Amino acid sequence: MKTPERAAFDALPHPTVVVVGGGFAGLEFIKRLAGKPYKVILLDKNNYHCFQPLLYQVATGSLGADNIAHPFRRTVGPMPNVIYRMGEVLRVLPEENCVETDHGKVAYDHLVIATGTVTNFFGNQRIAHEAMQLKSINQALDIRSDFLQEFEAAVYLDDEHAQRQRLNFVIVGGGPSGVELAGALAEIRKTILKHEFREVENQRMQIHLIDSGDAVLGNFSPKAQQLSRAFLEELGVNVKLNTLVTDYDGKTVTFKDGSTLQSTTVIWTAGVKGAPVQGLEAALEERPARLRTDAFNRLEGCTNIYALGDVALDRSDPKWPKGHPQVAPVAIQQATHLAKNLLRKPGEAWVPFAYRDKGSMATIGRYKAVVDFGKLKFGGPIAWFLWLFVHLMSIVGFRSRVMVLTHWAWKYLSWKNTIRLIIRPYVRKEYKVAEPVGEKVG
Repeated sequence: MKTPERAAFDALPHPTVVVVGGGFAGLEFIKRLAGKPYKVILLDKNNYHCFQPLLYQVATGSLGADNIAHPFRRTVGPMPNVIYRMGEVLRVLPEENCVETDHGKVAYDHLVIATGTVTNFFGNQRIAHEAMQLKSINQALDIRSDFLQEFEAAVYLDDEHAQRQRLNFVIVGGGPSGVELAGALAEIRKTILKHEFREVENQRMQIHLIDSGDAVLGNFSPKAQQLSRAFLEELGVNVKLNTLVTDYDGKTVTFKDGSTLQSTTVIWTAGVKGAPVQGLEAALEERPARLRTDAFNRLEGCTNIYALGDVALDRSDPKWPKGHPQVAPVAIQQATHLAKNLLRKPGEAWVPFAYRDKGSMATIGRYKAVVDFGKLKFGGPIAWFLWLFVHLMSIVGFRSRVMVLTHWAWKYLSWKNTIRLIIRPYVRKEYKVAEPVGEKVG
């Protein structure tokens, strides 16, 4: 029997909008349609929104997982025209105007795809298995457990080579995630390892930041790139540019030039690709795995299916001929814009989307950050405080903001990361080479 609330939702005489994915784009979109003449159904395999820019702080023990996650039901609870369903979308059936999930089919009048991205290993299956990732809370918790376990394991080792291998941390990818993670690990070496693992020589811990390009933060200004590298090297991070990783077997990193590096921990932040849903292959751009859209976020060849954020590829903007950057501001602006278009009166012309670049920022460590904002490009303490403020205000939920601010204040005053508990040990899985498909001989 339906509750009065569900009966009231079903009775609404409005078109149904199904939103797949509750990231920055999906969450902003449903907020914009709250209380409006649409019935909105949010589908996501997780029951929470994750603030991904601070995942690296969960991975390095500065924040707890609940500090950067916000339950969807707490958000949609007060919205009478919005409901949430936890489930995995298996495919879209455009001809039936429905999506198939692991709990059955859900019909729609309008469909919004906002599934974001996944890590891109560029086809290297062994690296994909052996390297760690930083795209979800589970993966961040794995990294946190891993580096703490490596510290504990190093205490037992008398052999310097074996100890160094345990304490060699390799980060592949010099974008914001890689730079911020490298800086955070460097500070852990200077504080936690030095003062709490006194049996280990802290200088044996090495952080290597590897990138195939000729600069870190490749999409930032040259000034920000130079400042970031200087900040990293000041913290003792080994920055290796124009270096391509070709293999990793769990113990040895192999580079294109044939050189190697011993490490039991490799974290891959070298690229992302879209996470499209099956059934929309006609609009799929294979290499970036993004869905082609027009200037109104409408999927190519569709009239009632839209894509927002990182999974969308709109080449109609002359300022962005290769598509908009895969960053949160784009996702939020697209969601806001699509909601406004859907709320226009029948017959009223839709307005094409135009991205307003509000700048970029990244933090490397205490008092070390860089900001690109139009012609204004700077780094140092002011940039660091600005980064703190912007990220704090962007977190969903007042409680989460208070908790993050409390953790940051404690870390600032004590020079110690808050969370250093191995609650869920990280266990590496054995890599098995897939057997070739074919007839058995003999």
